[in-house]
Formats: sequence, structure tokens, C-alpha cells
Amino acid sequence: MTSSIASRPPLTIRLCGPRGFCAGVDRAIQIVVLALKRYGAPVYVRHEIVHNRYVVEGLEAKGAVFVEELDEIPAEHREQPVVFSAHGVPKSVPQDAQTRNLFYLDATCPLVSKVHKQAMRHERLGRHVILIGHAGHPEVVGTMGQLPEGTVSLIETVEDVDRYEPADPDNLGYVTQTTLSVDDTAGVIKRLQERFPNLTAPSADSICYATTNRQEAVKQAAPGCDLFIVVGAPNSSNSKRLVEVALRAGATKSMLVQRASEIDWDDVGTIGTLGISAGASAPEVIVDEIIEAFRQRFDAKVELAITAEENEHFLVNRELRDVELTRQDMAWVNG
Repeated sequence: MTSSIASRPPLTIRLCGPRGFCAGVDRAIQIVVLALKRYGAPVYVRHEIVHNRYVVEGLEAKGAVFVEELDEIPAEHREQPVVFSAHGVPKSVPQDAQTRNLFYLDATCPLVSKVHKQAMRHERLGRHVILIGHAGHPEVVGTMGQLPEGTVSLIETVEDVDRYEPADPDNLGYVTQTTLSVDDTAGVIKRLQERFPNLTAPSADSICYATTNRQEAVKQAAPGCDLFIVVGAPNSSNSKRLVEVALRAGATKSMLVQRASEIDWDDVGTIGTLGISAGASAPEVIVDEIIEAFRQRFDAKVELAITAEENEHFLVNRELRDVELTRQDMAWVNG
């Protein structure tokens, strides 16, 4: 054993904090778990509850059934609950659920709901709404779906701003997707303000605290890292942004992985300092799994790189608040 340890190259792992689940993701997963405890299987979920395959498969194993549209729910299960994902949905979705006499539980992150309210306030006050975000992302689809057709324009880049020609340049308000790169978004907003000096900002920052905190922790940890691993899914916006942030902050290489089994060890090569963070929908058990994979190959020591403490907690739906949630209920994601 001693000779085996001695033969492993030394490695310093900088483990970022905060990382992994945010309060909105934790709440959404709890809603599905609690619904299964209260109502039994199946519990239907429209779209991935969060962007993480491990979470989706874990909930499927417990009895959740994931659908893309409500018409996929069979008639004999119409009394079973359907959960709307943490990303939020257009207004048409709960309206459709009511038309079909479906019982639904809305797991939209409260911070996403806040963006919806900010966008609706702009529109109510007669402003054309600019939404800064990524086309096709479920959160963007949901936010645009809060507003009447023709009252919102999607902007992704500074180049989009330069091409944008609104009908009334002096009567605009903006909001942003919650999971964007803080630095990239600041550049887009700056250009919008240059072109449209009367642009109205939202009443509070739209990029959520968890996105900001995770990016800040990566910025602090990445300089000097030979490799920076972000645990997350390829369709997770906030996870992909962390990979970009790590590279910009000075990591030699950065990669996004969903599980330890995805790591190409030949590509990892010889490294002395490794950074690790996790997107807001990535479970802590996978972070532990990846650290253990490196421990098997390196004489690794872990250093915590903590830049903030998060104590936010969002209540689940009223229908579920009297259902006991035990530590064991969430051990499959929290360890």
C-alpha cells in the first residue's frame, strides 16, 4: 500500500464553494420526491426537472415519468400530479393543464418567477421588453411565454444589440436569463445602454445569486490550475458558463463532465493542480465520485476555495409542506 501511494504523482485539488445544488434546484427535486411520497407513482414531470441526467434517472427509478408535453399523460393517470420544471413554463402550460383537469405542482425557481414578474411589469408599464438570454433554453421559452406576442425581443450577444432596431428606442426595459455569464451579460447591457440611454433596468439583478457565487468561486480558484473540471450537463447553461469562466480566469484547460466515467485520463495527462466546481443542478455525490477517481490515480490533497456562504431555502408547495422529508430521501443526491 505504501509503495502504491508513493508511486502516485502529487495533486492539489482546489474544491470550489459554493458549488452544486442551489436552493431552486434543491426545492424542485424535493417537490418531486415529496409528491411521490404523498401521491405515489407515477408523478409526471414536464421537461427535465433540472438539467442533470443523474437526477432525472434517479427520479425515474423512484416512479417519476418525464414528458415533454401534457398530452403525453394517459387519461387513466389524469388525477396524478404533474410537476413543472425549475426552469419555468409559458403561461399557456398551466392554462392547458387546467383545461385538461390536471393537478399540477409548479416547481419554477422563485428567482425565475421574479424575472417573470419583472418582465411583466415592464410590459404593463408600456415598455417593450428585451430579454437577454440563449434562444431555445427552457427558461427563455418560459419567460417569453409570460408576455403577449410581439412585446418581447431576445438578445444574445453584443452583435445582436448592434443589429437591433426597436420601434420605440426610448421605451425599452430589459431582464436577463438567470444563468448567464456575469461578465458576458455586463458587456451586452453596457452596449444596450450606449445605444438606448433611456433603457430601464429591472428592479433587481436578474442573474441569480447562485450563478454569480459559483462564477466568483471559479474565478478565484482557476488561476494556476492545470485542469479545471466542472461537473454538469451539456444542456446546463450555468455549468457551461463555469467552463468558460475557468478558462478566462487562467486555467490551462477546462472540461465539463457528467460522471467520473466520462473523464479521458489520457487527456488529463500530467497535472499538479486541479480545480473542481459543479453547476447548480449537479449533485454532490458526483463531485465526491470524481474526487475519488482522482485519489485513485494521484496522491491528492483537497483545499477548499470558498468565496461565499449560501443559506437560502425556498419552501415547497403548500400541498407538500406536511410531508416529512428525511435525510435518507435525499441521500441519493446529497450523499
